[in-house]
Amino acid sequence: MADVTVSQFAEVLRIPVDKLLAQLGQAGIQVSGPADKISDDAKMLLLTHLRTSHGGAGTESGPSRITLKRKSQQEIKLASTQGRARTVNVEVRAKRTYVKRDVLEEQARVQQEQLEGQRKESEDSARLAQEKAEAEQRERERIEQENRRRIEAEVEKKRAADEARRQAEQKAAEEAERARKAAAEPKREEAPARANHVAAKPGKESRAAEPADSATRYGRKELHIAGDVSARHKKKKKVRARTMPTDMEQKHAFEKPTAPMQREVALGETITVAELAQKMAVKATEVIKNLMKMGVMATINQHLDQDTAMLVVEEMGHVAKALKEDQIESGLQGEGAEHEAQPRPPVVTVMGHVDHGKTSLLDYIRTTKVAAGEAGGITQHIGAYQVTTPKGPITFLDTPGHAAFTAMRARGAKATDVVVLVVAADDGVMPQTVEAITHARAAGVPLVVAVNKIDKPEADPDRVRQELSKHDVIPEEWGGQNMFVNVSARNGTGVDKLLEAILLQAEVLELQAPQDGLASGVIVEATMEKGRGAVVTALVKKGTLRTGDNILAGSEYGRVRAMFNEEGKPVTVATPSMPVVVLGLSGTPNAGDELMAVEDERKAREVALYRQGKFRDVKLARTTTRAEDAFSQMGEEKASVVAVVLKTDVQGSAEALRDSLTKLSIDEVKVRVLSSGVGGITASDVQLAAASNAVLIGFNVRADASAREAMKDLGVDARYYSVIYEAIDDVKQMMSGLLAPEIKEQIVGVARVQDVFRSSKFGVVAGCLVTEGAVKRNNPIRVLRDNVVIFEGALESLKRFKDDAGEVRAGTECGIGVKNYQDVRVGDQIECYSRVEVVRTVQ
Repeated sequence: MADVTVSQFAEVLRIPVDKLLAQLGQAGIQVSGPADKISDDAKMLLLTHLRTSHGGAGTESGPSRITLKRKSQQEIKLASTQGRARTVNVEVRAKRTYVKRDVLEEQARVQQEQLEGQRKESEDSARLAQEKAEAEQRERERIEQENRRRIEAEVEKKRAADEARRQAEQKAAEEAERARKAAAEPKREEAPARANHVAAKPGKESRAAEPADSATRYGRKELHIAGDVSARHKKKKKVRARTMPTDMEQKHAFEKPTAPMQREVALGETITVAELAQKMAVKATEVIKNLMKMGVMATINQHLDQDTAMLVVEEMGHVAKALKEDQIESGLQGEGAEHEAQPRPPVVTVMGHVDHGKTSLLDYIRTTKVAAGEAGGITQHIGAYQVTTPKGPITFLDTPGHAAFTAMRARGAKATDVVVLVVAADDGVMPQTVEAITHARAAGVPLVVAVNKIDKPEADPDRVRQELSKHDVIPEEWGGQNMFVNVSARNGTGVDKLLEAILLQAEVLELQAPQDGLASGVIVEATMEKGRGAVVTALVKKGTLRTGDNILAGSEYGRVRAMFNEEGKPVTVATPSMPVVVLGLSGTPNAGDELMAVEDERKAREVALYRQGKFRDVKLARTTTRAEDAFSQMGEEKASVVAVVLKTDVQGSAEALRDSLTKLSIDEVKVRVLSSGVGGITASDVQLAAASNAVLIGFNVRADASAREAMKDLGVDARYYSVIYEAIDDVKQMMSGLLAPEIKEQIVGVARVQDVFRSSKFGVVAGCLVTEGAVKRNNPIRVLRDNVVIFEGALESLKRFKDDAGEVRAGTECGIGVKNYQDVRVGDQIECYSRVEVVRTVQ
C-alpha cells in the first residue's frame, strides 16, 4: 500500500483525525499535521502499539483476556392518560469478558497447590499436637505409677511397723500378767478354805472357792471365787490404767484477771489495724472505734503510720515502744577490716544564677561545647565530669541555675567538697546566687567565688564583691575567708588561677578516702534508655567499684554490667571521686540515693524489696482519710483541676518539673500531677491521660509507635518540651483558661432628674438632663437619692422629645421611663452602667 496522508488514513480507518494524531504520538511516530504522509512501517508500528495497549495483543499467543462491549438502542412508546403517546429512547449496554482456558487452569492449579499446602500444614500441626499430648499422657502415667508404688511401699512399711509394735505390746502384757499371777499365788494359799464346797459335775473338775479377800485400789474388800479351770485359758481383756488427776491438774486452765492487763506493744514504721489489735489482744472493732474517736477512718486492713499507732496504743491503756526496722539493712557491706585512707581528687560543684556562665566556664576547662547542646542554652541536668589538670584531677558537678532546679542544687552541694559560685560581673547577685550560698552553708563546704564575664565593657567586679559582702561572703583581700577570682569563660582569663584556688582549698581540707574494699557513693542522675535499661550517673565516694559487683541504690538492686566515663568510653574500675555511668540496675533510683556495692546479691534483693514495701506502706498510711479533712476535700472538688501525666528523660528533671507545676496551684485552679516517670511515652501513659482527661507532657522524650497509635485512637495530644520554663508557661495558660472571668462595672453615663411627669400610657416619666457620659437604652441603671442606691433595674423607655432614642449624650435633655419603679423624684440621679468581663491570668 502506497504512502498516504494522515487525513486519508483516518478516512480509511473511519476515526477522527485528532484521535489518529493522538494515537500516532502515543506510538512514538512523529507527525506534524494531517498533511504528513505515513509509511507502511509506521502503520505496522501503530498497529503493534494498539494491540499492546488493548491487552497485549502484540504477542504471538494473543491476549489472555478480551472484553467486548456492545450497545443497542430501541424505542418504547408510553401511553398517557390524556390520550397522547410518548416515545422514550432506551440504550442497552452489554459488556462481556472472555478469559483463556489455560489462564483459568493455571489459576485453579495454583489455588489447588495452596489448599494442598495448607492441608498438609494443618495435618502436620495436628500430628505434632497429638504426639505431644501422647507424650504428656505417658509422662503423667509414669509419674502416677511411681507415686502409687511409693505410697504402697510407705503403707506396707507402716503396716509392718504397727504389727511389730502390736506384737511387742502383746508380749509385754503377757509378761506382766504372768508376773501378777505369780505374785498372787502365795496369797491364795494362805487364805482359809471356804465352809461350803461346791460339788463338781460329772466329767469336770469341781470348782474351789477362793476364801481370800483381796483389797482393791478403791479400798474395798471383794470376795474372789475360783471359777472353772477353762476360764484361765480365756483371753484377758486389756484394762487401761486410770490415773487420778492431782490437785494442780484439777484446777481450770484460764483464770479471769482481776485487773486490766497492760501490755508493751512494739510498733514499726507501719502496721495494719488487724496486727495492732492482735498485739494488744483486743478485737479489731475496738481499735477501729478508738481511731474514729481520733478522727481517723480506717478499715481492718488499713495501714497506720507509727505516730498514729502509738496514739491508739496509749489511748487503750498500753505501752507503745517504737522499733527500728532497719536491722535488715545493717551489715550490707560486711564487717571487713578498715582500709587505709589515701588522697583523692576534690569534688567541685559549680553553682550560680541562670545564664551567668557556669557551663561555659566548665566548657573552657574541659575544652568542649556543652552549653550549646543544652536546650535553650541553660543546663537542665546535673553533669559530672573529671578534668585532668597539671596539678592533678578535679571532678566537677555542673548544676542548673533555673529556679525550678532547687532540689538538684541542694543535692550537688551535699555531694561536694568545694563550691564554685559563679557570678556575672555585669549582672551581680541574683536570687539563685543567694540560694546557692544558702546550700553551700547548709552543706558546710568552702566557697570559691568566680566573677565571670569580666571581658564585657559593663563588667563591675567591685560591685559583685560589695553585693556578696551583704550576704557574709567577704573576699580575702577585704579580710574575709572567701577566695575571689576574676575569670572570663569566653577567652579563658583567670581560669588557671581558679584551678589553683580550688586545689589550694583541697589541700587545706586534706581529702582522703580508702580505695580498697567495697565501693559506696551517691546517685547524681538516673534515666531509662531504650536498649540499655536503667542508666545512672554515680559518684564514687570511697572504695572501688568494679564491673560485676552487686550494687544497691535506694529501692533498686542489680549487678554492674558496664561502666562508662564522661566521654562515653568503657571503664572497668571506678576509684573515689570518679563519676561513672553505670548500667545494670533493676530500675531508676531517685537522684541523691546512696549507692553501695554489697557482697551478696540475695541480701541486696531482700533489702531492695523491703525498702519498696516500706515506701509503699508509709505512703498508703499517710493518705488515711481524716474526718476533719472532709470539708476541705468538698471545697477542692469545686475547684478546677489541670491533670498532668509527666514523662521526662532523667529523674532530676521529673522531680524539678513536678514540684514547679504543683506550686502553680491556686485556690480556684489546682495542678495535679497524676503520674511522673522516666523514659519514653508508652501506651499505658496515653491510656491514663485519656481516662483522666489529663495533659500528657513529654520533657526531652518522645512517644513510641504503640503510644502514637493509642493517641490517634483515643484523641490524646502529647505536648513535647525541651526547656522547663516553656512547659511551666503552657500550664499557666491552661490554668488561666479555667479561671472564671472577673466582672467589672463601668459607669457609662449619669442623668439628673429635673422634673417628673405622669402619663396614663407610660406611667411616671422623668425629665432628665444627662450630666456625664451617655445614657444608653439597653444598659442597666441605678436610681440614686442623696448618693444612696434605692433601685436597680432597666430603662423602659428613652425619648428625645417625642422620638425614641437609643443613646442620649451629655448636655442633652431626655425623658426616661424606669421599668417597674414609680417613685422617681426631682433631684434623683439615674446612673447608667455596663458590665465588662476581664480575662484573668495566672501569674
